[in-house]
Amino acid sequence: MKLALIAAGAVVSAAVWLCAQQAEAPLYEVKVDMVVLTFTVTDSRDHYINGLKPGDFRIREDGIEQKISSFAQGSKPLAAVADKGPFPSPEASTQRAAEPAADASAGTNVFVLFDTSNYMYRGFVYASDAVAGFIRGLDSNDSVSVYTFSRNLSRCAPLTRDRSEAIGGLRKAVAGDDSALYNSLLLTLRDAAKAPGRKVVVVFSNGPDTASMISPDDVRAVAEDEGIPIYVISTREGNQDAVSSNVFRSVAARTGGKAYFAKTWQKQVQAFESIREDLGNSYTLTYYPAPNPNEGFRKISIEIVSDIDRKCRIQARQGYRPRGAFEKEAISAAE
Repeated sequence: MKLALIAAGAVVSAAVWLCAQQAEAPLYEVKVDMVVLTFTVTDSRDHYINGLKPGDFRIREDGIEQKISSFAQGSKPLAAVADKGPFPSPEASTQRAAEPAADASAGTNVFVLFDTSNYMYRGFVYASDAVAGFIRGLDSNDSVSVYTFSRNLSRCAPLTRDRSEAIGGLRKAVAGDDSALYNSLLLTLRDAAKAPGRKVVVVFSNGPDTASMISPDDVRAVAEDEGIPIYVISTREGNQDAVSSNVFRSVAARTGGKAYFAKTWQKQVQAFESIREDLGNSYTLTYYPAPNPNEGFRKISIEIVSDIDRKCRIQARQGYRPRGAFEKEAISAAE
């Protein structure tokens, strides 16, 4: 009996020792959420460089090389990339079912956020016409949703490929009062994040925000983390409102979009045409992050490894944070 008790005690002691040793070892939780990168590549003359393949790119996250999972250019559907390396991890491979189907990933989901605050009274009809022209000119594979805002956000047209439905929702917009741009933009990002495949937010605004409860940095962080480029067209000249102008430039650059300052109707139309060109000439790729202990901001770098004999410029978001409670807190403040 004594021997049995001694043996049992030894087993328990060994188990406790083993658990203690395991507890002392560093454990890293591997997040397997798919990362989506949408970007453009241009040469020294600002001409788009098309026709590049997955093998032409090297993606790193905090310096850790990543394995591209799927790839597409323009409005083409995402296509799986042959697995030629150790990534994604076995844990990540179980998540592949979450990737959008090929037909669902064709085109881009475009979320238009139109400023109808009292700052837009002047030239309101012309501004609405510029948005309508942009919608008509989108690729047939693209879907579009129309939101308007002043103090509150209005969802005027759901995500659709029916241009008449989208423009019909736009035409119902009426001018409002104060501007809560950042609140409205954050709620638009929340909706966009739910849509499968590629997405982009296009903001058409006069500039000043007088009613939001959140900061532009909160909006930028959510857009970075969700991988949603933000394009901003401001009807004010950049030097007329330095604060808003700097915010627009920063948010656009950090998310892989662009900022335009277009005071006249003609320049606004040109800005929308430039955004359409970006969408039609962009690349989209996905990857499942390799193991990375960094739970903060993860820096993404895109490098072209092929010899194309041109100095390239890549317009893309700079990084993201692993999913957490930040988005919920920011969205709660916006609502």
